[in-house]
Amino acid sequence: MSTTADLVLTLKKELKSAQMTYADLARGLGMAESSVKRMLAQGDMTLSRIDAICRVLKLDFAELARRVADAQPLLKELTHEQERAVVSDKKLLLCAICVLSQWTLEQITTEYRLGEAECIKYFAQLDRLGIIELRPLNRYRLKLAKAFRWRPHGPVMDYFREHVVLDYFNGGFDGPGECMLLVHGSVSRAIASSFVDRLQRVAQDFAQQHQADQKLPQSQREGYTVVLAMRSWEFSAFTQLRRK
Repeated sequence: MSTTADLVLTLKKELKSAQMTYADLARGLGMAESSVKRMLAQGDMTLSRIDAICRVLKLDFAELARRVADAQPLLKELTHEQERAVVSDKKLLLCAICVLSQWTLEQITTEYRLGEAECIKYFAQLDRLGIIELRPLNRYRLKLAKAFRWRPHGPVMDYFREHVVLDYFNGGFDGPGECMLLVHGSVSRAIASSFVDRLQRVAQDFAQQHQADQKLPQSQREGYTVVLAMRSWEFSAFTQLRRK
């Protein structure tokens, strides 16, 4: 939700971008320059005054609000309550995964047994949860950062462990662009941390490539899921064989 302070801050940036001085703005508003400076410095004004400044800048108020929303920091993680809401409804979870992959409403309703009205309902829920920002014509802006991840011990990962892990790993991992590696070894803790950093970079590279390939036709893209993991671990059956 955009606050008045956010709107005013963005207006200041628009003034600078338009190379408009406070004197220019004061003339457009029919106010004294000192009053305009004081008003912008306080960062608090009525929406009608903000709208008047938009008209002077030849900027639509809705466009200003959109630019404010675009400037908001993206979420790297949801709260426990947000994740619990996502997994509470299988269709909502499906829509959440689809928007993470930047699917349009049309793509979702074409591929899955979801009607347009039903899908819009789930989009509205994702908007309320802060995952997307709904826009006209049922379009949306994803509000999650490229480094976004599900909470390690949150509801989504718990759901994944309980319902998805076996389904995922039952595959042969021998198709085009598929691979599964199992590597075990003993290394220093410092080196282990550096490997975690590398895995995180691989995840970011995959996310960036996903974004870059959105311009390709759907027929040239395939859905892939990358699971990266590393932990200090021993198979429990082996642990039971250890000498006390």
